[in-house]
Amino acid sequence: MKIEHVAMYVNELEVARDFFVKYLGGTSNDGYHNEKTDFRSYFISFDDGARLELMNKPDMYDMEKTLNRTGFIHIAFSVGSKEKVDELTETFKVAGYDVVSGPRTTGDGYYESCIVGIEGNQIEITV
Repeated sequence: MKIEHVAMYVNELEVARDFFVKYLGGTSNDGYHNEKTDFRSYFISFDDGARLELMNKPDMYDMEKTLNRTGFIHIAFSVGSKEKVDELTETFKVAGYDVVSGPRTTGDGYYESCIVGIEGNQIEITV
C-alpha cells in the first residue's frame, strides 16, 4: 500500500502551486474547476511519484496554524544530500520564509531544516 496523495486547502491557489513548483521541483497539471461549486484544484507531482493536491473553494474557514498542535503538522521533502538541505534552506531564508529549525541533525538521526511556507504551513527539508 502507498499513500496516493496528500491534499491541502489554500487561500491563494496559484501562489501555492508556484511555491511547490519553484522551490521543490514539482510539476503541476493544468488544474480543475467545478463551475457549479467554484471548487478549484491542482495536482503537483514529484519525481518519486508522490503527489500533492492543492485545493480552493469559496467560504473556507482559515484556522490559526500553530506549530505545536494536533493533526498533520508538516510535509517533508527529501532533497538527497546535506548540501542540498543547506542550499535550499538558505534559498528559503533569502526569499523571506521563516526558518524555524536547522539545518541540524536531530536526535533520531535526520539532517533537516524546517520552514514556515505557504499560508503558515510547515515544510521540512531533509536528506
